[in-house]
Amino acid sequence: MDRVVTLFGGGGFVGRYVAQALYKTGARVRIAQRDPRTAFFLKPLGALGQTQFVGVDIRNPDQVAAAVQGSFAVVNLVGILKGNFEQFHIDGAQNIAEAAAAAGVRSLVQVSAIGADPESPSRYGRSKGEGEEAVRAAFPNATIMRPSVVFGREDNFVNRFAAMVRLLPFLPVIKGAAKLQPVYAADVGRAVTAAALDPQTHGGKTYELGGPQVVTMRELNEFICKATGRNRMLVDIPDGVAGMMAKATGWLPGAPITSDQWLMLQKDNVVGERARGLKDFGISPTPLAAVSEGWLTSYRRHGRFAAKQPY
Repeated sequence: MDRVVTLFGGGGFVGRYVAQALYKTGARVRIAQRDPRTAFFLKPLGALGQTQFVGVDIRNPDQVAAAVQGSFAVVNLVGILKGNFEQFHIDGAQNIAEAAAAAGVRSLVQVSAIGADPESPSRYGRSKGEGEEAVRAAFPNATIMRPSVVFGREDNFVNRFAAMVRLLPFLPVIKGAAKLQPVYAADVGRAVTAAALDPQTHGGKTYELGGPQVVTMRELNEFICKATGRNRMLVDIPDGVAGMMAKATGWLPGAPITSDQWLMLQKDNVVGERARGLKDFGISPTPLAAVSEGWLTSYRRHGRFAAKQPY
């Protein structure tokens, strides 16, 4: 296969898994992001000449237009958790969709998120929803991917809690009853790749990607404690206190939760009952426990030499 697939944000956490899935198909991968040097680690993972790099700011329409030239498919993986959501999630997504349409690109995949809704109370969810609308307006046959919380070796979710478990004598749990359906990054990568390379089957559709288990925030933290061999007491933070903490300190660098993330936690992050999902790609979702042994060992008291913990 000699198709060029351009990945905006291809050097990010999810992007690297999409790139690796594409390498296996023989596609040529063009990594487009603000600082391509941060994605150079991908080059040895592909064959000789299989990876290209280009510096692009998706807020700049001219740079985006240049980056998509000659592409069979384009994937937008750019997302932020704080900052100017409108510039990246709406304007940037629109720039990519308009450029893809103008260049005659066959396939466009917009990676969004479960909870994307133009009426969402959170700026993140609202901007993701408006971004989807902007993409569909410019490129009607675009495929929308909405993953739940994505986990993997390089994630900033499971790893963040594991680091807290290692450092703190107890683990504070915010919104412990909130439900999540964590999905493995490699499964997301395979689904995005399938959608990008087969627009005839997947174009114009929306998929929600979740793992095989729905867990509460408290259950997830209990699992992390067991997997890392750390016997920690879990302390549920009352909603009133958590809400005030998010509002008062959420703007600080490294804050445990922002006010916008607090708003997102008010609604469960799970796949809808009638939604298309991984099964429509023939992908069996990977449980967290099946792969986390590979990296959570580093958080145990004796690292990989510690005795394995029962899950």
